[in-house]
Amino acid sequence: MADTGTPPVIPDEFKQYNSYVEDPKWQLKFSAIWPSVLVFFVLLTVPSTIRTIRRRSQMSSGWKGWWRLGVQEDLDGYAYQQVHEGAISEKGWRGKEVTTRGRASQMERRSGAIRRVEAFLSALGSVVYWSPPGLGLNAGQLVLITGYFVTVLLCMILQAPLISNSNRPGFIALAQLPPLFLFASKNSPLLLLSPFSPSPSSSLFASPSAAAFAYTKLNYLHRWSARTLFLGATLHGSLWIRNHLEYGLPILGEQKETSGVAALGVLGVLILASTRPVRRWGYQVFLGIHTLAFPAFFITICYHTIYAAPWIFPPLAFFGFDLLLRAMKYRVKNALLVPVDNQMTLIHIPHCTSGWTPGQHVRLRVFFSGRIFESHPLTILSATPDVSCLAVPSPATTSPIPALTNERGGGIILGARVMGDWTRALNAYATSTASLLSSPSGSADECEKLRTAEVPALVMLDGPYGGCTLDLGAYESVLLFAGGSGATFTLSLLDDIVGRCVRKGREGGEKTRRVEFAWCVRSFGSIDWFSPFLMDIATVAATSAGSSMPLDLHISIYVTCLCKPEAIPPIPNCDVTIVRPSVYEVLKDLVTPPASLTAPPAPRTPQASVTEKPRTPAVPEIQYVPSSSPAPSSEDDEEDEDLKQQHQPAGDIENPTLGLSASGKLPWVGFGGGLAVCASGPESLTREAANAVARLQLGGQGLKIGGVGLHTEVYSV
Repeated sequence: MADTGTPPVIPDEFKQYNSYVEDPKWQLKFSAIWPSVLVFFVLLTVPSTIRTIRRRSQMSSGWKGWWRLGVQEDLDGYAYQQVHEGAISEKGWRGKEVTTRGRASQMERRSGAIRRVEAFLSALGSVVYWSPPGLGLNAGQLVLITGYFVTVLLCMILQAPLISNSNRPGFIALAQLPPLFLFASKNSPLLLLSPFSPSPSSSLFASPSAAAFAYTKLNYLHRWSARTLFLGATLHGSLWIRNHLEYGLPILGEQKETSGVAALGVLGVLILASTRPVRRWGYQVFLGIHTLAFPAFFITICYHTIYAAPWIFPPLAFFGFDLLLRAMKYRVKNALLVPVDNQMTLIHIPHCTSGWTPGQHVRLRVFFSGRIFESHPLTILSATPDVSCLAVPSPATTSPIPALTNERGGGIILGARVMGDWTRALNAYATSTASLLSSPSGSADECEKLRTAEVPALVMLDGPYGGCTLDLGAYESVLLFAGGSGATFTLSLLDDIVGRCVRKGREGGEKTRRVEFAWCVRSFGSIDWFSPFLMDIATVAATSAGSSMPLDLHISIYVTCLCKPEAIPPIPNCDVTIVRPSVYEVLKDLVTPPASLTAPPAPRTPQASVTEKPRTPAVPEIQYVPSSSPAPSSEDDEEDEDLKQQHQPAGDIENPTLGLSASGKLPWVGFGGGLAVCASGPESLTREAANAVARLQLGGQGLKIGGVGLHTEVYSV
C-alpha cells in the first residue's frame, strides 16, 4: 500500500466546535472554583474555633454528649443543677482569676505603626457591614454574589459560539445544582467541614464558627445561585428556540425539545414562586411548589439530556443527608400553651434539658385544628436549665409559666407573635381553650388566671438550627438590640451570658462586665410579653454586685408609638422611653467614656458633696423623648399633646438622644475589652445596626475599644 504521508491538519479556525467535549471542561473549571472559595472561608474560622475548643476543654464535661442530635430531655431531673446562694465563686474556673484588662495592656504596648495598620484593616473590614436599603444584603454579601455571577458568566461565554451552539449555558446551569442544594440544606455537610466544639449543653456542630455556616446565613447564596441557574437555562433555551425558528424546525414534538421546554417551564415556576411576596404572604404555597417542582425538574432534565445525571447525584446526596439528620432531630412532645394576650402565645415544652445553644430556633408543628401539616420557625428564648436564670426557683417569680422552675424539669420556652394565619389561629385556639378550662366569671382575678392558664398540646420539634456567631463571653461589653418579637433571640443570649457569668461563676473564662439590653416595642402592653423573664434575669444579675467582678445589666425599653403609659413591671435597672431610638447613638453612647474621665478635673471645694444616684430603681423610669419621625399612633392628637406635657424631660428636648444614655446606668470598664453587638428583628433594624457598627469602625473607635463583633438575625422569610 502506497504511503500517502501525514494527513493534513485542519486549522483551528476551520474546526467545528464540539460542545459535548469542550463544555464539560468548563463545568469542571466552575466546579473547582466555588469549592476553593468555600474552603478559604472555612479556614478563616479555624482560629476562633481553636479558642472555643480550648475554652470548652477546660470544663469538666466539655466533650460529653458530642454525638447527640436534637433536643435532649431528662424526665428525672438529674440534669438540673441548682446554684445555692453564696455558692458563686468570684474566681474563674479552677480558681484562676479572670483577667479582662490584658488586652488593653497589649494594645498599649504595640508600636504606632502596627496600630495604624490595624486601624486601617479594621476600617477596611467594616465596609462589609454596610447594608443598602431594599436588597437585604450587606456589602460583603454583595461582593460574594457579584463574584459568583461573574464566574458563572465567564464560564458561559468564554470561547463559546453561543449564537450557533448554546449548549454551554445549559452545561453551566447543570453544574450549579450542587451548590444550589448545598446552600439550601438545613443540615448542610458544611457543618462537617467546619470546625466544631461540642459541649454538654449544646447540640452537635453548635460552635460560633459552625453557626456561621448555618442555613440561615447561607440561604441568600441559595437564592442567587438559583437565579443564575435560571439565567443559564433561559439563555440556553431561548437561543435554541431562536435557531429552530430560523431554520424552520419544530420546537415541540421530539423528546429532547419537548422535555427541554418542560424543564425550563418547571424552573420558571420555581423562580416565580420563590419571590419575596410569595414567601411572605403564601409561605405554604411556596413550600408546596418547592417540594413538588424540584423532583419534576430532575425528571424532565434527565429526559432532556444524558449529561444531566452526574450533576443530579450530589444534590440528591445533600438532600438525603438533610432528611436523615432531620429524622434524627425530630421530637414529639407534650407542651403547654399560654396566651399572654391577643398578640403573643408562649409555648413551654417541659423536661428538655440540653441540645440547643442560645439564639437557636426550632421548627414547631402544633397538632391543633387540622393544622398538623404546618411547621414554623420559633426562636428558643431561654438557655439550657443548667445555665438559665429562669430555672432558678425564687419566691418572687411572677412568670406567666409556673413550670419554669425545676418542678417540671425546666424546658424550652418559645414565643409566637401573631403575624400570620397560623400564629393567629394558635393564639385563638389557646385563648378559647383556656377560657373553657378556667371558666372565668369576668372578675379581674379570673381574667388574670385566664391570661396565665396553661393549655396542653402535642407538638413536634425539628431542630435546633442557626445560632449566634459570637461568643459573648469573649467581650467585656455587650449590646443586645431587638425589635418586637425579635427579643426572643436577644433574650436567649441575655439569659445565657448572665447565667454563665453569675450562676456558673465564669467557669468558662467569661470576661463580660456590662450588658445593655435594648428592646423596641410599639405599645406598653407589649412589655408584658417577656417582662417576667427580664425581671428574673435582672434579679440574678443584681446578685453579683457584691462579687469582685460583678456583671452590670441595664435594660432600655423604647416605645415607638405615642400611646398612654400603662403599668410597667418593676424590672431592676430598667428605663422605659417613648421614642424611636437610633442604634448608632445608643452604640456611640455605650463606647464613649463618661465626661468625668475626659474633662479636666474641677477645683475641689470643701463644701462640695456628692450624692450617688441609685443604679437599680424599684420602678422603671418613663421618659418622653420626641423623635424626628414618630410612628403612627392609634391615639388622637390631643392625647399625644398630653403625653408630651406629662413626659417631657427637662432641658433640650430637640436632641433625640436625650434620656437614652445607658452609660449613666452602666459603669465604665475602659478600652480594649471589645464590644459584641447582636441585633434581631425586622430587616430595617438589623440593617441600621450593621450600618452603625460599620460607621463606628470607620471612625476608628472599633480598634480603640478592642474590636467590635456583629451578629444580626432578621425575622422574615
